[in-house]
Amino acid sequence: MGLVKNLSLALFSAGFMVAATAAQAMALTLTYDRSIGEPGFGPGQLFVPQGIAVDSQGNTLIANGRGVNPDGTSNYDIGHKIEIFNPSGQYIGAIGSGGTGPGQFDEPTTVDFNPVTGDLYAGDVRNNRINQYDSQGNFIRSFANGQFTPLVNDRLFFGPSGVTFDKDGNLYVGDFNGERILKYTSDGQPLGVIGGTRGTAPGEFQGVAGIRISPVSGNIFVADQYNNRVQVLDPNGNPLLAFGSAGSGPGQLLQPIGIEVDEEENVYVADSINSRVQVFDKNGNFLTSFGENARDASGNPVPPPALTGPPFGNPLDLAPGRFNWTGGTTLKDNKLYVGDFFQGRVQVLNVVKDGATKVPEPASLLGLGLLGIGATATLRKKQQKTATALKA
Repeated sequence: MGLVKNLSLALFSAGFMVAATAAQAMALTLTYDRSIGEPGFGPGQLFVPQGIAVDSQGNTLIANGRGVNPDGTSNYDIGHKIEIFNPSGQYIGAIGSGGTGPGQFDEPTTVDFNPVTGDLYAGDVRNNRINQYDSQGNFIRSFANGQFTPLVNDRLFFGPSGVTFDKDGNLYVGDFNGERILKYTSDGQPLGVIGGTRGTAPGEFQGVAGIRISPVSGNIFVADQYNNRVQVLDPNGNPLLAFGSAGSGPGQLLQPIGIEVDEEENVYVADSINSRVQVFDKNGNFLTSFGENARDASGNPVPPPALTGPPFGNPLDLAPGRFNWTGGTTLKDNKLYVGDFFQGRVQVLNVVKDGATKVPEPASLLGLGLLGIGATATLRKKQQKTATALKA
């Protein structure tokens, strides 16, 4: 404490300001840009869009729902494919189809491109596997067959949940009910497992939803859905930080699903039941939010649909920024793509970064203090020499 007190006094006694290296604190806002897709079951229409990816040409790929029959069995005539929209939002085709054969889907979920190879990887829930395609949508292989934990009694979802890649092109896949992340080479060879314990302690999970690896540090960011939090792990899977708590206030979460990380390690979280996106800095400090619940004509929130009916809210509220649950996400070129789960569309948001301010880091403050002490001592020595000369 004495050192800190004396250092502060020295800073004030120096009598001037010194430039120093500083940390960047970025003001960030989200604004509505446009929507992609519309609710329905026909070509180019969407229901329960779960995974989103954007290719190098700016096309948007969306994992489209799971068609079901009244008895709960899969209806392969609708959904079960990855829909493709061009940069203008026009529907241009699809990858895959419903079924159990090579390259087919029984509920596609997460999708992403390998930054090293350019290949596309997609979770195939009820076929319990990952499907891999080249950049043109041609099927390459399926792998991780049967390695994902099946449905458990207290949850509605299971299987592969989120995919992301490290700088070497290795694949990390969330095993939702296994409370773990599975790691593979780009050609599907297993490399290891992170986590695996159900709980609330650091490094434990309750529903591994979206995952993203930071392009800056290599740290792994995980939407820990039923713990209503985000966990940050180091590249080896050791827990570093957790933030968020259950609720609807700023910085609180209700079952987060999608997650993204930008080049400043700001964290974008699809806060599903709160029907919004929240943004945090790399230390878990709340920055901003966007979105609100869809509303009916009386202004009441529209509930999610019943499990036995059509997968849409009733009524639909397709005003910009209104969601009936936020879900899958992707971040590309300062655009955040957010699945509007029960309204059959993807909303695209502008990420606006401005008003940057310089905030000295602790090390910089120490440097300032030492520089201030040195400057003060130099000034005092000069004053003493001048006084001696005048006396002479």
